[in-house]
Order: sequence, then structure tokens, then C-alpha cells
Amino acid sequence: MAKYFDVHPENPQRRTISNVADGVRSGELIAYPTDSCFALGCQLGNRDGLSRIRSIRNLDDRHHFTLVCQDFAQLGQFVHIDNDVFRAIKAATPGSYTFILPATKEVPRQLLHPKKKTVGVRIPDHAVAQALLAELGEPLLSSTLLLPDEDEPLTQGWEIKERLDHVVDAVVDSGDCGTEPTTVIDFSSGEAEVVRRGAGDISRFE
Repeated sequence: MAKYFDVHPENPQRRTISNVADGVRSGELIAYPTDSCFALGCQLGNRDGLSRIRSIRNLDDRHHFTLVCQDFAQLGQFVHIDNDVFRAIKAATPGSYTFILPATKEVPRQLLHPKKKTVGVRIPDHAVAQALLAELGEPLLSSTLLLPDEDEPLTQGWEIKERLDHVVDAVVDSGDCGTEPTTVIDFSSGEAEVVRRGAGDISRFE
């Protein structure tokens, strides 16, 4: 059975966040809230967690996983960014955007797009996600909690606990966080390409 953590949406309890982070470090797969919708997350080098995310979401090897980062300095360790792209992304973060960029050698090979050698990165504007990332001191390997053959992500912590009780290790609930996934912008060619229209305003990238 998955552990259930009820966390205050604006002032996350430090002890609770510490317990969640300890679980992630020990190999747990969690469902947690972001500024767009719930996500599945595990530690960066957690191969079992990665395969479990693939299984839960029925993903193939072309899926772009996302490294959810605390801040821009952390993001810059995992992707290559030129000056123009740097300015565009900096102006849009934190926020409901995922950016696809060429990965550095810090990113495990199994996370990369097999042909492009790219990875998704984002910085969420959400107090609970930020508190967890600060406690971990490293990104969360993540994917939107969207189940196969369903049109919208799960948004209620109790429902996630009920439906995924035996396939995730913990559910972090801080109330409703919306149903719209992030806007995805592919910068791997140096130019902005809108891959998915979502919660983030795309006008700045058109």
C-alpha cells in the first residue's frame, strides 16, 4: 500500500517533506503535485522507478522524460543552453513549461531520446514541489500522471491513492492542482517549437 502524505499547499510541513525525500532517496516512486497537474517522480538514477513509470503510463523509448529542477542553476547542470535560449527560458521560469534541450553527460543515457539525445527540463511554480526539490538537493525524474487511454491527468490525491495504491510507494497531496499538463517547447534546434499547448502561455514563444 502507498503511503499518503497530506501537505499544506502554501506552507509545507518540513518533517513531512523530509519523510517524502527520504523515501525518494531510498528508491521510492511517488505521485506529487506541481503547478500544472500531478506527476510521477523518482530519483534521477532510479532504474526501477523509471521502468515503473514506463509501465504505469505505457510509454515507449521515444518518450521525453522530464527532470524537474529547483532552480535555473540546477537546470543548467543537465542541459546545454545557448545565450538566446537562456534568456527565453529564464524569462518563463518558474512556470508551467517543459523545455526540451540537448542533454549533458550528467543525464543517464536511459533517459535520453534515442536519436536526439535530448531531455525535458522544468522549474515548477509550486510550493510543495519546490520544498521537496530543496530537500532533495537534486532534480526529480518525472512524467505527467496521465494514465493510458485517459484524456486528462488524475488531479485528486485520494483518487490517485485509490487507483495506484499498489504501483506507487507514496502519494503527496496538497489539494487540487489542475488538469492541464505543461506547455512543451522544443529548443533542441536552437529555435522554439511548440510541441504541446498546455498550462503555460505560448505567446512568448510564437
